[in-house]
Amino acid sequence: MIKNIILQQQEEKHFLMNQPYIERIDDAEKSKLLKTKLIKVITGPRRAGKSVMALQLLRKTNFAYLNFDDDLLLRHFTENTVLQALHQIYPGFDYLLLDEIQNLNDWELWVNKLYRRGVNLVITGSNSRLLSNELASGLTGRFVQLPVLPFGFAEIIRVSEMLPAVRPQATLSESGKLMVILEKYLFNGGFPEVIMNQDILKNYLSSLFDSILLKDILKRFRIRQTQQLYDLSHYMLSNYTNCFTYSQVRESLGFNSVATVQKFTGYLEEPYLFQHLTRYNTKVRHQQKAARKIYIIDNGFIKARSFELSPNYGRLLENLVFIELLRRNYLPELTLFYYRTRNDREVDFVLRNGNKIEQLIQVCYSMDQPKTIKRELNALVEASQELKCSKLLVITWDRQDVIEQKNLSVDLVPAYKWFTEDV
Repeated sequence: MIKNIILQQQEEKHFLMNQPYIERIDDAEKSKLLKTKLIKVITGPRRAGKSVMALQLLRKTNFAYLNFDDDLLLRHFTENTVLQALHQIYPGFDYLLLDEIQNLNDWELWVNKLYRRGVNLVITGSNSRLLSNELASGLTGRFVQLPVLPFGFAEIIRVSEMLPAVRPQATLSESGKLMVILEKYLFNGGFPEVIMNQDILKNYLSSLFDSILLKDILKRFRIRQTQQLYDLSHYMLSNYTNCFTYSQVRESLGFNSVATVQKFTGYLEEPYLFQHLTRYNTKVRHQQKAARKIYIIDNGFIKARSFELSPNYGRLLENLVFIELLRRNYLPELTLFYYRTRNDREVDFVLRNGNKIEQLIQVCYSMDQPKTIKRELNALVEASQELKCSKLLVITWDRQDVIEQKNLSVDLVPAYKWFTEDV
């Protein structure tokens, strides 16, 4: 039985290897990763491109393949039988790709055993605990991490050169073209299937949202309060970029306890569906007690599932900036926070490097009104004085400027420039 399952997956592997893909990893990075004996761990949301990244990494190698997003394999899995079948089907393989490994119970014990036996492993997973708990405890110092998120703006610019659906009118200026692409990205997000075919956005992302809730949360954690989980997911989706407390959610949705809200919120964050920011404070205890800000991993989910009557451009842009900061390897609760000043003025993002605050960022779609300018600058300047940080930035839709305020310089940068500044 196992041999037949792996043979069927081999056909799946051959099919996937023959599909055209947009390259997301360069040859130098591939070479460096393939040379190391450490476990290559590729993590991120479902359908963001983890498997494609693994296939691109292993394309020119002799590798074996197991996909654990397969109920048959999970039901009939036994270590010795699987390994025996792998060596028969893939004789002399150099690498072993284990796709969606989090679906296998106690997977880290098996992976550890394979590693000790000298198997060169590439694993993918759609679960944040894959990195935070199991890997940290079970595979300490034995892995390198490759996070994969939906396409970023810089990647979409490359895609726009190949796909008519994304490519803007040739008559526009260079900045105009970039802003047209960014506006589509603002609403549609960056999931590869959506980028390739934008007509399927609502159906595809709505189904993906439900699939994550069902496969990665309800089934995995054997949750019985199905409706409460769905209610919480829609509450968080409706309140993206807003602050919330567990007590507020309990009262709004009628949960039995704050502990249940906290547990369910954690479930929604594990498959990378939502992420949160804590308020910056030098005392961790105060950080944990403060309200959290919630973000969703891709703007396309907002268009597909939100009940907004009209788009909120400011919140959409802030969510997009948050995702880009994740892509630039800033980590919530470690190097990425929000902040409230002593006068209760909010700064959207605080970037920390070691013990030093590196930069303060506000996101404001339009900086045309004097009242708006005053509000955003006052918050930045006040936070600058409290946190001893002079690198101040406002990400806008289209305005570029430098404003002097109380002996401080505040840079205003158009979003399309900020998203491409490291390209």
